[in-house]
Order: sequence, then C-alpha cells, then structure tokens
Amino acid sequence: METNSNSASSKPSASSLRWRILSRAVLHRAKNPDESQLGMKLISRKAAKGFNLIPCQLLNHDPESRDAQFCYTLPTQGCPKLVLTQRLNNNADLTDFEICNRHNIDNTGIVCQWPSEDVLAYYCLSHADMFRSKRVIELGSGYGLAGLTIAATTEALEVVISDGNPQVVDYILHNINTNSGAFGETRVKPMKLHWNEKEVSNLSHTFDVIVASDCTFFKEFHKDLAQVTELLLKKPGPSEAIFFSPKRGNSLDKFLEEIKDNGLLFSITEIYDTEIWNRHQQFMNGDESWPGYEKDHCYPLLIRITR
Repeated sequence: METNSNSASSKPSASSLRWRILSRAVLHRAKNPDESQLGMKLISRKAAKGFNLIPCQLLNHDPESRDAQFCYTLPTQGCPKLVLTQRLNNNADLTDFEICNRHNIDNTGIVCQWPSEDVLAYYCLSHADMFRSKRVIELGSGYGLAGLTIAATTEALEVVISDGNPQVVDYILHNINTNSGAFGETRVKPMKLHWNEKEVSNLSHTFDVIVASDCTFFKEFHKDLAQVTELLLKKPGPSEAIFFSPKRGNSLDKFLEEIKDNGLLFSITEIYDTEIWNRHQQFMNGDESWPGYEKDHCYPLLIRITR
C-alpha cells in the first residue's frame, strides 16, 4: 500500500509498529525484543504460512541477491502456474528507505507478500465471472499476485497492476513479462500510481472493477485512497471496488467514513468464503503456524464499494 500524502499520522503508535518491523529488516535484530514481538502481534503481516490459500514454492535464489523466484500454483484445475520475482522476507536495506523518503511513500509493498493479498487472489480466482470482459485495476499491489491471477484466469479485458513505489513497479513489470504467456487476450500493464494524484484524465471513471488488499492500515492515507477510488470507478454504468482489510481497531471504520464522504456506498461481509473462514477458525483455535493471530488485526473483511 503506497501513497505520497504529506499529512501526519493521526495514530503514530500504529505506524511506528509497522516501521519497527521494517527497520528489523535492515538491522536484522530488534533493540528491544519484547517490544518488537508485541508489534509483530498487533498488525497484519506475512507469517510463515499466512492463510496459505495459494501454494507457493521457492524456485530459484542467488545467494548474492535479495531477490528470489517463487512459483504460485493456483488451486483450480486448468489454471496456469505463476512465477513471481520478489524480495525475500525481511530483506530491505537503507537504499529502500532512501527511495521511500525521496518519493514520500511507505515501503511496506517491497518487504514481503502481505496476507490479505493471498486472500484477494484466492477470492478473485473463485469469482472469475465478475471480471470477464472488464477493465480492472489493482491498487497498492505489491508484487502483483492478485492482479496477475485476474489476468491469467478471468478473461478480463484489461488489468492494470499499480503501486506507488517505483521499485515495486519494476518488479510488477518483470512479473508481467515473465507470465505474459498466461494472459491470453487480456491486456496487462504496470503503473506507478500515487493515491493523491488528481490528474489521471486517461484513467478517470474508466474501470469496471478496482481491487485492493491491506491498503487501509495508515489512517493518514484514507482520504487519498477514498478519493482515488471514486475517481477510478467507471461512470456511467455499473462498477465496484473490492477491498480486503482487517478492522484494526477503528482504522477500517475511519476509511469507510471517507468512502461515504465521497458519495459512495459500501457493504461489509465477514464470512465470504467457506475455506477462508475455516482457516481463520483454525488460527483462532490454536493453529501455531501463525503465531499471535488476532481476528481484529489479521482477518480481512470483504468490503464492496459502489456508486
């Protein structure tokens, strides 16, 4: 999730928890282990397995590189495998933070694949009909798993995979090229898109479907995210945005207030897929593959936004 807002965080403690985790990727150890462990428990992050809805296997890793190739096996018969190049978890360096500061963006998209992206990709795979012959854009996509899944499996007309971090967009372009043979007639392209951009005349009100995951964490970005959602949704004609996000206290509620202020409607669904709900219940009942799992901070709700 990326934007270039200049406003200060209304909840510094939440943001500082995420930045402490990012700093651990640079320092390789925490100055205060107890405090860091608390932070790890309080936010949604990529655990050892996450929801593990789309099996992932390491294909190739050069020991001299921070990058590796991973193969994602889409769990539907006849679907292609997707090969993504991405950073190894917790493998950031100071250059990443310098770029983050230069472009006034956050750096979470390059650190790892976040859990709600796995849920979004799985949901889109299971609801392919809603994308057929549609123009689709993914916001804050990170390495682009969900966007690539839509492009490879739904017969969408066009899929734009966007992020605000130029480094991440380079990965997206590479991953599009790697998997280009899987897209059929679907047009697929990367895009660097900051949520506070107002001049996107070639994109304004042209997308049938917007998708995003884990993009409502930082409250200071809510206004820009809500505005760009309204700006991109197609009109006239039916269109909708599909967001997956945990509640995280009142963070999601605050974002939805911005959605209403932009004249949009929304619905919230807690149980939207049997398999995802069953895995959530397993984590709640003591499955230790996701240590410190908490519903409020880890389980993504389905938010559908319309005009």
